[in-house]
Amino acid sequence: MDENFAPVSISQEVATEAKAFNIEMTEQLRALPDPWSFPPAVTRERRLQGMGAFPLPTYSQNAQDLQIEGPHGSIQLRYFQADENSSKGVIAHFHGGGFVFGSASFQDPYLEAMSKNTGLDVISVDYRLAPEHPFPQGPDDCEAACRWLLNEGANTYGWNNFALAGESAGATLALGTALRLRDKHGLTPFKAMALTAGWYDIGLTPSARLWGEALLFPTTRDLKIYARHFLLGEESTYDPNVSPIYARLDGMPATFLSVGTEDPLLDDTCFIASRLKNVGVETSLEVYPHGCHMFQSFDLALAKLNTQRIDNFFRTKFGST
Repeated sequence: MDENFAPVSISQEVATEAKAFNIEMTEQLRALPDPWSFPPAVTRERRLQGMGAFPLPTYSQNAQDLQIEGPHGSIQLRYFQADENSSKGVIAHFHGGGFVFGSASFQDPYLEAMSKNTGLDVISVDYRLAPEHPFPQGPDDCEAACRWLLNEGANTYGWNNFALAGESAGATLALGTALRLRDKHGLTPFKAMALTAGWYDIGLTPSARLWGEALLFPTTRDLKIYARHFLLGEESTYDPNVSPIYARLDGMPATFLSVGTEDPLLDDTCFIASRLKNVGVETSLEVYPHGCHMFQSFDLALAKLNTQRIDNFFRTKFGST
């Protein structure tokens, strides 16, 4: 077994907690109304009120809100400044939500802890959401935010080392942004990239197609609806600008990939890991037994373990250990 592609070893106690959580979450989702019975804007508001599967957002007083200009108007950024940033590094972060839901401010505790534990600044991007702002507006915002980081942001805050991070659709956007900078601007500025439970084939990999309607989100139906909202035009899911699994991946930074075994996007992570490794990118893949999609968002021992591994990856790559 390649040590960089090894399954994560967990204790029986951690496994038992994760399995119990999956059962509890399934029951909770079964009791909730169909999220697609509401317009996306209504579901977003319900999530703000803690009326969905995810915890009520907790906002940090240490976060700073910044605003920059992009090709479709202003872009909001959520900024966490490290106490001591000796490497002058910054992580550009992209939240998940199927390109339809989520916000840069919904994971303040996670991002604040990431900044504290890695000694790096963190900037989370509030990119535009579909279906009101379909492809390519969200990816355009992410590209514009990273170009700002590399230029005005670097000049203002003294950054000279750069990394990327994202979860679910945010992982797709992180990888897609690195590819855009390489292909459109000839830039490969990132030292490291942590991608969690990404969706790299919008046309659906086998694990996503075969998942069906098992209520441990997202279902196959959810993924198809997300894709329809994201791609309102005639874009092909085989387009590498849409599905990075089909892109050339050479020149990508050292990449740390995480996913759970109970995730319909399991194949996406395993497939992209192989493709990255095959073109010589330094690649680590960790598969977490019994982990559901975005188990990292919940108060689980499995989540704490994965978060520690991600933080350690960044500390190692930025010379903080």
